Amino acid sequence: MTNLSKLFGALLLVAASSATLYAQSAADVNVMGSVKPDKIKKGRVVAATVLIDIPQGLHVQSNKPLDKYLVATKLDVETPQGMRVGPIMYPRAVMRNLKFSKTAVAVYEGRTTIRFNVTVPPNYNGSSGEIKGKLRFQACNDESCFPPVTREVKMWLNIE
Repeated sequence: MTNLSKLFGALLLVAASSATLYAQSAADVNVMGSVKPDKIKKGRVVAATVLIDIPQGLHVQSNKPLDKYLVATKLDVETPQGMRVGPIMYPRAVMRNLKFSKTAVAVYEGRTTIRFNVTVPPNYNGSSGEIKGKLRFQACNDESCFPPVTREVKMWLNIE
């Protein structure tokens, strides 16, 4: 292989990896849920979290965006009948100045955790329960925003 062929191959590799860096979308944002402990007694409270893993180069609008055209991050939680969900606690937003906005925007970046508690009543019938979260968010890069998406997160709770 000639030096020119090696150089051309290296340039193609750099161009391909650069295109991958900038071809991000909301699909690159990962969402996971968990409850701790995952096994509790009736009449107790369990802490639940929804983790949003936002790759570098992207951000997600906060639960209280500062511009009316941006879509707020919102978590809705469904539990089996009888269980109660406490208030949803969103993290503090980070303020950023971005190319698409004349003013600062309130966003989440990196690993972001949303928290809430679930109460299992003393008279709960069953040995387990599925907690479903529906997370609606709008991911953006520094230049533009992608259409909002909703992701479903399922968490299992075992009850003694």
